Amino acid sequence: MNKKEAILSSALTLLTEKGVHNTPMSAIAKAAGTGMGTIYNYFPNKEELINEIYINIKEKEKAVFLDFNLEKPLKTQFENYLTSIIDFFINNPEYFKFMEQLQASPIITKESRSKGEKSVAPVFQLLVKGKQERIIKNIELDEILMFIGGAILSYLRWYFNQSQARPTSLTNQIQMVWDAIKE
Repeated sequence: MNKKEAILSSALTLLTEKGVHNTPMSAIAKAAGTGMGTIYNYFPNKEELINEIYINIKEKEKAVFLDFNLEKPLKTQFENYLTSIIDFFINNPEYFKFMEQLQASPIITKESRSKGEKSVAPVFQLLVKGKQERIIKNIELDEILMFIGGAILSYLRWYFNQSQARPTSLTNQIQMVWDAIKE
């Protein structure tokens, strides 16, 4: 791991453990085993460091959609998406904790959010197709995406607070979300 990766990794861990506002750059530098000068060579301020972590997570989210195929039935693709994105965050709980803290934060710049939106481009295309085929409700796409994102967030919060998740809970949640957005 190079110094920049060490800084990003250490920052992710500390920011999720202690919170964004309770984590000084000096603590990140110490955890990364580097000096303050080195950390500032890579990141002029904490906001830029946080935005880079955000973009890196969003880039990794793109891998969730590699097997997206608009030729498959829309419901199947939607179920695959929800299952994949939830699995992604279950397998990467630090990513979830980080994103949950910063979902509405002004720290994440407009430019970073714009880059991050590319990670859900296949879902956007899927919903557009569904609306055109009158399978998905004729509601503004940003509202549908907000609803789906809220369902994902709620499920993951619930999941991480359970001592043992029931095997049917994810299937039930996916079905309820589908029932809510289908025509």
